Amino acid sequence: MSPHTERRGGAAWALVITSVAGFMAALDNLVVTTALPSIREDLGGALHDLEWTVSAYTLTFAVLLMFGAALGDRFGRRRLFMAGLAVFTASSAAAALAPGIDALIAARAVQGAGAAVMMPLTLTLLTAAVPEARRGAAYGIWGAVNGLAVASGPLVGGSLTEHIAWEWIFWLNVPLGLALIPLARLRLAESYGTGAPLDVPGTLLASSGLFGIVYGLVRGPADGWTGPAVLTGLFAGTALLVGFVLYSTRARNPMLPMRLFRSRAFAGINAASLLMFFGMFGSIFLLAQFLQNVLGYSPTEAGLRMLPWTGMPMLVAPVAGILSDRIGGRPVVAAGLFLQSLGLGYFAVVVTTDVSYAAQLPALVISGVGMGLFFAPAANLVMSSVRKTEQGIASGANNALREVGGALGIAVMASIFAARGGYESGQTFVDGMRPALVAGSAAVALAGVAALLIPARRPVGPAAPPAAPAAAPVLDKVP
Repeated sequence: MSPHTERRGGAAWALVITSVAGFMAALDNLVVTTALPSIREDLGGALHDLEWTVSAYTLTFAVLLMFGAALGDRFGRRRLFMAGLAVFTASSAAAALAPGIDALIAARAVQGAGAAVMMPLTLTLLTAAVPEARRGAAYGIWGAVNGLAVASGPLVGGSLTEHIAWEWIFWLNVPLGLALIPLARLRLAESYGTGAPLDVPGTLLASSGLFGIVYGLVRGPADGWTGPAVLTGLFAGTALLVGFVLYSTRARNPMLPMRLFRSRAFAGINAASLLMFFGMFGSIFLLAQFLQNVLGYSPTEAGLRMLPWTGMPMLVAPVAGILSDRIGGRPVVAAGLFLQSLGLGYFAVVVTTDVSYAAQLPALVISGVGMGLFFAPAANLVMSSVRKTEQGIASGANNALREVGGALGIAVMASIFAARGGYESGQTFVDGMRPALVAGSAAVALAGVAALLIPARRPVGPAAPPAAPAAAPVLDKVP
């Protein structure tokens, strides 16, 4: 076998392994939502206990993402990827076997910790395995699979619960995890970051600050935004993150070097990612309930009707990755964000208690195309905006901001929904959902503006003419 063929085979295996692992981690963000009534029937628990079956995963996932990436950079990315995958798989089995609601919440928290170690390293390992000229296409497939997982979580959870049992939401991860662990050991190459010692003070500041903010966001809609625990979490978390920024500007080997944000590419794509997930998570949270509670569809029927949105990234994202190789990621990302914003705004205009599926379809298709155009080029922009040794922590930071954006979107849009409407009737649900979707659309439009501020860079590929070393662009380098 020639070295070229061997490299291509290694890249293909890396794409399969990292895409499936990313799918598992992303799916479990929202997969439980449509299973909550069945979980309550079997395990009992009050409303706040059921909320924590969702929030426990989100909380540990968001809080530990940067720490997981830093561990991978320090002790080996493949090694930590396998460790995170093992923890995720074992805790999925524990969740399926949970004898009570408290045990399920604990298993979900451990599951989130495993995902936090595994998820940011998927992108770093994929980047190391794929030649630079073909990364856009690889990111396209990776992004399509991850986008499908985020958007189809309610469908998968609802279908498994309706036709088998809610425990299979978690059993699904076990054979996948058991298959991926030996494949990762055999097919992925080991790599490291800078080799700098672990930044313990920075890790504690960042993790504690993210914990406070995400805790406040997930508890705000239930406890009220003026509740003591919510206010304490939000203010203390903000203060700790400010402390983290100040510390990182002076530390010798910071976990997240603040100089990365001097790069307009890195700062712009992270701002766009946070705002994109704000609008997308909040919208999916409300639309999944609208299709079931107002239009009367079963969980499976609702998920199938959302396929023009949730399934479109599988078709569009690979094309978006190839486009980003040829024309650069900025125009593709910006176009995707503005289309996603347009789709959400369109849905807000046409939504009524008896809206036909034909009227919904354009909004779903436009949103799906927009989401598909975003994921792959966004990943490419994140990874190309930093040095190779800093790609692990860059991926962790981007994933953490996405999770915070998702939690913020659900919290804010749920609060807008509650202030303007409610669950009393179909009409009150629509009255609340419409302004919430407008807010989500506005957030994604702002994400598009942030994407336009990213500097243009010469696309990588065989068609790009070679430039003299002195004239080569350095927009993807960090000062």
